[in-house]
Amino acid sequence: MLDIRFIRENTEAVKAAMANRNADVDIDAVLALDGRRREIVAEAEVLKAERNKTSKSIGQMIKEGKDPEAIKTQVREMGDRISAFDEEQREVEAKLREALLYVPNMPSDTTPVGKDENDNPVIRSWGEKKIFDFEPQMHWDLGAELGLFDLERGAKIAGSGFPLFTGKGAKLERALIQFMLDLHTEEHGYTEISPPFMCNETAMTGTGQLPKFAEDMYAVPLDGLYPIPTAEVPVTNMYGNEILDKELPILHTAYTPCFRREAGSAGKDTRGLLRVHQFDKVEMVKFTTPETSAEEHEKLTLDAEKVLQLLGLHYRVIELCTGDLGFSAAKCYDIELWAPAQDKWLEVSSCSNFNDYQARRANIRYRNEDGKTAFVHTINGSGVALPRLVIAIMENNQNADGSIDLPEALRPCMGGLQKLD
Repeated sequence: MLDIRFIRENTEAVKAAMANRNADVDIDAVLALDGRRREIVAEAEVLKAERNKTSKSIGQMIKEGKDPEAIKTQVREMGDRISAFDEEQREVEAKLREALLYVPNMPSDTTPVGKDENDNPVIRSWGEKKIFDFEPQMHWDLGAELGLFDLERGAKIAGSGFPLFTGKGAKLERALIQFMLDLHTEEHGYTEISPPFMCNETAMTGTGQLPKFAEDMYAVPLDGLYPIPTAEVPVTNMYGNEILDKELPILHTAYTPCFRREAGSAGKDTRGLLRVHQFDKVEMVKFTTPETSAEEHEKLTLDAEKVLQLLGLHYRVIELCTGDLGFSAAKCYDIELWAPAQDKWLEVSSCSNFNDYQARRANIRYRNEDGKTAFVHTINGSGVALPRLVIAIMENNQNADGSIDLPEALRPCMGGLQKLD
């Protein structure tokens, strides 16, 4: 979350940032709560000092043989007023924290200002669009014909948006996960984590999913748990309420299934594997110092790109403008793969720098060069997400006979298999 002192001292800049984000946030209401909290603290301190001074006079009155009952009554009344102040302070601080949880992060100084996704600039691209001498098939037709997945049976089991991979399709999912984990751990220097696939409310709040996006989460109410929407949540919260004693940056990668209701996207991209409620993903998470976070963010994005380069897939990197920026992010690059049969780009990774926004929510700190505690910067990105990666592999590598050539880099993880047919 944002530091209330920062909001107080940079009010106009914060309001401008919220306007650039198209964020409906009442900063004045937040400041009013902060103002009342400070008033309560000041008034209570004055009253406590007065009570202490008055209390000391009781002993002197007794020594002098005077009746102290009136003074005692006055002290008790002061105590009651102090208790009332303390209760009000707790209530105001709870409201202030709740309000701050709904304030999105400040965009970085280098994030382009824009209204929506149409204002996102393309930073770079790699490879070229595949040209076919036949009419390419959609991935859902290819998958059904080759027996790679059975969406109808998946829907029968769990409902629409829960894919069921079968045979070589299931093996392809597993191979891609292994390929990416091996790449990130063996070449990019990440330590592999196998985290819980459920998180509590504190963890979900720490990374910014709650309370803002509660409707997009699946939940297990009786246990107070949430199936995770991304490995970012458990991996980031590993260090919640800690002062890190490890040298920064810390690099972690993890495979998890991901669960998202996506309540606001009903009816969009419902065919095939385009938009599902359960999917596999390999995530990269970094904990850095403020001085190195920008550089580490760029490196993490390149690590995600390397996956796609080794698989020979045409992609582009766009930078999200202020109006399209994620709630917790200060700066974000999206990586999009080209799907030739659909003639469109598919987002396969978002690489975000959150600065200290998540660390403040989750209370993750380190000791700087002066030995003082400070909040870390957190960075994460998909490295990368399935099943849109599967879509791109299928549609870009298909043959006229309906078979699919496997990328050479993936074949060792597929037991030497060169083609899906």
